[in-house]
Amino acid sequence: MRRTSFGQMHCSIAQTLDVVGEWWSPLILRDIYMGLHRFDDIAQNLEISRNLLTRRLTDLVANGILDRRKYQDRPARYDYHLTESGRELVPALLLLMAWGDRRATPPGGPPVRLIHRDCGEQFTPMASCSHCGGSVGADDITLLPGPGAAEGPGTRLLHRRAAPPPL
Repeated sequence: MRRTSFGQMHCSIAQTLDVVGEWWSPLILRDIYMGLHRFDDIAQNLEISRNLLTRRLTDLVANGILDRRKYQDRPARYDYHLTESGRELVPALLLLMAWGDRRATPPGGPPVRLIHRDCGEQFTPMASCSHCGGSVGADDITLLPGPGAAEGPGTRLLHRRAAPPPL
């Protein structure tokens, strides 16, 4: 089954989902971040079909999210590692996990504890302002049209806000 592409939508969220939004992709990225790098280990941990995992890994490599490295010649075998681009997705995955820990907690409680290496303390991921460092929630933001607010799917509202009022 082919999913809908968001490639034509003028929205950073839609563009991101076009690359990593297939249901299995965030879970594959989570597993690789947690240290599972070999195909069989990822397949076993996720209980995902080999064909589906192959397709997802191929897409993630093609989009520059993962790097495929040969670790054995006969037979040829590869492992997978996050690229710089893939590592930049980790905070977004952690924010999804934090939401899930609060709103969709698995039986028995959150399965992972996060320890900040700098201070050694357990923490909950949160969004913060890159300018002042303050926490950022839905009520702490003013949305203004950006340079990519084109008249098209995903940004029509922002485009209208950016357009000068009619005379």
